[in-house]
Amino acid sequence: MHAVEQPVRLEQISQERFIQAPIDAVYDYVTQPDLWHEWHPTSLSADTGTRGSLPCGARFTEIIDLLGIRVPMSYRVQVARRPSEFKTVFTSLAVDGSIHYFLQPFQSGTLFKRVLTYETELQLATLHERMIELSAVALDQLKHRLENARSV
Repeated sequence: MHAVEQPVRLEQISQERFIQAPIDAVYDYVTQPDLWHEWHPTSLSADTGTRGSLPCGARFTEIIDLLGIRVPMSYRVQVARRPSEFKTVFTSLAVDGSIHYFLQPFQSGTLFKRVLTYETELQLATLHERMIELSAVALDQLKHRLENARSV
């Protein structure tokens, strides 16, 4: 008898917010992973080894809280097109995938879209729903932070 492997499902969470802030300010802030902990509830800390927005090819690490477990993540920036697009791919023992930001000027602010694509072998029934909730909280906090801070 061979063990039956569980199929790994690719999941995607796409959410967007209108942010009353200039597109350059939004891009510059969200492309600094060492600041993600300020607005994303799962981000505990990130080490980029630099200051400012990350360029294409940059590598960095982050510690996230995945349902109460500290998980070290490794990232590589795949796309860095200021001010409209940023994508990073990640890998860890628990989950692999990508985070893709799309930004466009809209009225007097920025339309910001975050697409999280991931796959995991973890058999956690509530994981996807929880990640949707956390993504929504993250974008609400990002919007609040950028709209209410004069200097980010």
